[in-house]
Amino acid sequence: MNTRSEARLDTSLETLLERARRDGGARVLATVVATAGSTYRKPGARMLIMADGSHVGLLSGGCLEADLGLHARDVLDSGIARAVEYDMRGPDDILFGIGAGCEGAMRVLLEPAGTGTTAAGTLADAGRVAREGHATVLVAVHESSDLRLGTYALTAALPDAVREAAQLSLRDQASRAVDWNDSAGRCRAFVQHLAPAPHLLVCGGGPDAQPVVGAALALGWRVTLVDHRPAYASPARFPGARVACAAARHLRSTVDLAYCHAVVVMSHHLATDVAYLREIAEAPQPGYVGLLGPPARRRRIAEELAGAGAGLRTRLHSPVGLDIGAVTPEGIALAIISQIHAFLARRSHVAEDRRPEPCGL
Repeated sequence: MNTRSEARLDTSLETLLERARRDGGARVLATVVATAGSTYRKPGARMLIMADGSHVGLLSGGCLEADLGLHARDVLDSGIARAVEYDMRGPDDILFGIGAGCEGAMRVLLEPAGTGTTAAGTLADAGRVAREGHATVLVAVHESSDLRLGTYALTAALPDAVREAAQLSLRDQASRAVDWNDSAGRCRAFVQHLAPAPHLLVCGGGPDAQPVVGAALALGWRVTLVDHRPAYASPARFPGARVACAAARHLRSTVDLAYCHAVVVMSHHLATDVAYLREIAEAPQPGYVGLLGPPARRRRIAEELAGAGAGLRTRLHSPVGLDIGAVTPEGIALAIISQIHAFLARRSHVAEDRRPEPCGL
C-alpha cells in the first residue's frame, strides 16, 4: 500500500488546531458521527464551540449551530460528553419550527476539548502525524455501555472490534462506522481515516509564485518552495511555507518527492526549468506536474529533455492551470490551484484540460 500519494482536501482539522493553539480557553469539540439523507456536512466534519459562544467551522448551513451551542454549554458545565441527534426528514423537525428543509438526519458528538483534555491531545497528535505526511485514524465513540464518549487515537484502550475496524480503515484508506454489540456491552463509533493535507512543491520563487503559495496555504495545504537564488528563496517572502535554497539539479536530495502531491515549475529560467523537470521525471511522484509558460516554451523544454522527459508524459499539465481567462498573477494562481484541487479530487475533466501536445512531453 502506498499511502504517500494520499491527500485530504478537507483541511478543517488544521483550521481547528490553529484556533486551539491561539485560544487556550475552554471549548467543546462537535463532530458529525453519522448522517442519513441529505446533510450539509458528512461524518468526520468538526467544529469548535468556544466558551463565549463563538465557533470555528460549521456543521450545517447555520440552522443547527444555535442549538448545538446550548448543548455545548451543558457539556462545558458538566464536563461530560454527549451525543445529540437532529432529524429534518419530516414536516415536524425538531428545529424549533425553523423548517430547514434539508431532508436529512445527523448525529453529533459533543465533548470537552480544552487544554489537557483527551480530545485536544488526540487532535493535536493527529495534526502532527498529518504534517509529517502520514495517514492516521481518529475514533469518535458516540455510544457505549462502558467506555467514556469521546475522540480517541488508535493507541487508546478500545474494544477489540473498534480497534480492528480502525486498523482496516488505515489499511483500506477509508472511514467506516462501527456498531458492536455482544454480551459485554454495546459500542457505536465512527472511525475516520485521515490522509495528510495536500503537499504542493513550487519550483521557482519569483513574484508570481507568492500568490500561488498564498492560495495553497489559505486552503490548509502544506507548501515547499525551492529556488536557487537566495534573494527569492527567502522565508520572509513565503510565510507559512517551507523554503529551501538549492540548485535545481539537487531537487531530489532537497525534497522527498514521494511525499509531494503536486509540483508547479515556474522559475522563468529555461535551463533551470529543464533541470527541475529532469529531476521530477526520475521519480514516480508527484502525480501532477504543472509547467508555467506557453506551448512554444514547453516544446523547447521537450527538445532539451529529449528521452529524459519520458517519465512526465502522463503527468505534465502545460500550460499549467485551468483556462479561466486569468491575466493577473492572482488570477493565474487561482487557475493553477483550482486545477490541482480538481486533480486531487479526481475530477475527470482535468485529464483533458491543457494536456501536452505530442512533442515528447
